[in-house]
Amino acid sequence: MPSLLYSMSMKQQIGNRLRVARAERNLSQGELAKLVNVTRQTISSIETKQYCPSTLLSLSLAKVLGKTVEELFYLEEEDV
Repeated sequence: MPSLLYSMSMKQQIGNRLRVARAERNLSQGELAKLVNVTRQTISSIETKQYCPSTLLSLSLAKVLGKTVEELFYLEEEDV
């Protein structure tokens, strides 16, 4: 279990490999968006880490791209 000091000194955010997985399937942002019923802007925002997708959307993206959620998304940590 992380110490309180550790969690206070680390900034965490969700990273993703969505752009790479999408390219492997030769899908545009718009094509992927249609497959998971969101806008192209949503896919763009996820890829640029401006938006963190819901669990449901993360699972949908993983299924459509033939990946696990863990293969698409990961925890990034950096010192603050």
